[in-house]
Amino acid sequence: MIDVTKLYCSRATTGDAIRYGQKSDGRLEAAEPLTHKVPPSAAERKPIVVWNATRTCNLNCVHCYTDSRRREYSGELTTAEARTMIEDLAHFGVPALLFSGGEPLMRPDLLDLVGYGRERGIRPVLSTNGTLITPAVAAQLKQAGLIYVGISLDGIGPVNDRFRGKKGAFEAAMAGFRNCVEVGQRVGLRLTLTQRNFQDLGAIFDFIEREKINRACFYHLVYAGRGNKLLEDDLTHAQSRQAMDIILRRTEDFERRGLNIDILTVDNHVDGVYLYLQLLQKDPARAAEVYALLEWNGGGTYSSGVGIGNIDYQGNVHPDQFWTEHTFGNVRQRPFSQIWMDVSNPLMAGLKNRLPLLKGRCADCHWKRLCGGSFLARAEKVYGDPWMHDPQCYLTDEEIRRDRPESASAMAEAALPKEKAA
Repeated sequence: MIDVTKLYCSRATTGDAIRYGQKSDGRLEAAEPLTHKVPPSAAERKPIVVWNATRTCNLNCVHCYTDSRRREYSGELTTAEARTMIEDLAHFGVPALLFSGGEPLMRPDLLDLVGYGRERGIRPVLSTNGTLITPAVAAQLKQAGLIYVGISLDGIGPVNDRFRGKKGAFEAAMAGFRNCVEVGQRVGLRLTLTQRNFQDLGAIFDFIEREKINRACFYHLVYAGRGNKLLEDDLTHAQSRQAMDIILRRTEDFERRGLNIDILTVDNHVDGVYLYLQLLQKDPARAAEVYALLEWNGGGTYSSGVGIGNIDYQGNVHPDQFWTEHTFGNVRQRPFSQIWMDVSNPLMAGLKNRLPLLKGRCADCHWKRLCGGSFLARAEKVYGDPWMHDPQCYLTDEEIRRDRPESASAMAEAALPKEKAA
């Protein structure tokens, strides 16, 4: 996850502690319950866990990574099993539990489990399509103690409805968003960038401002579930660069005008390098600071299998929510905390120390410590090898080999104004 507002515009956000090793702004801490603690290093972060609480969904999205439909699926964790899992996650010290699906609001005991996690010090977060959030449900979500609700949209009006496979899904999702705002529930939007909405990106930013949405996450497409059939829907490398240019420009404009809107990109750590390279041209001193933050974060180095993990609806543990071809164990047989730290599986061992294993363009890439190979699940889907480069790396060959100072301190020194010769 690349926090564009933090990196490009220097504004503190609530995720600074676990993303960049910086203590959060005191004013944010006062307003944010269960504030993130600063880990000793990114490598020592406990994982944010995405739990697919159910596979059942009321929509039929064309890019659904779990291939979910409106039907019952056998083998879901029971309430008691879910509570046992949450208890273990709390003892393990995970910073957040993201309730996902399918559509998590289709699970009858969801609010009970959200409250159970909150009582044990876990930050509960909800990922939903938003269409089921009536005014009454919004009030219940707030009362249950959710830290944040992320509502998925993939375009405006009919574009979103075609994505979601249901007419009226856009209006229902926006009603859900407004219902959350009405009760004071922190809420934002999640959008997956594809050929279907790329041309509307400027209009999407206009929409974000017009609706007073204060947080939006732009996801890169991951080839999983039904999304595995949509490789032709992914952005070209040139389009990814254009999208980032729009995102950077519009985020900077929001900040310049004093709008409190956080913008993030997700599932492609190349975005951080691209952001840095753009910033280097306009503000070298700030670019040096950003380099240090990206280096601490490590990008994909401390992502799947380290800083993020997945438990599916049946209790199987995966490197992340998109990479379900690999299973490390099941929480019905062994606690997640034990499964996650067990490196007897070669893939898990590699994920814990991936930089020496990276191949292809990543092998001699100058930005390897900042990007960490980005999203390995995409590499395996395209090349059959998780250690190959991410096919959605849109940096040019010249950029990945560009001669740059090797450390943040050297960059900071290089950015300082030099005294004029006598």
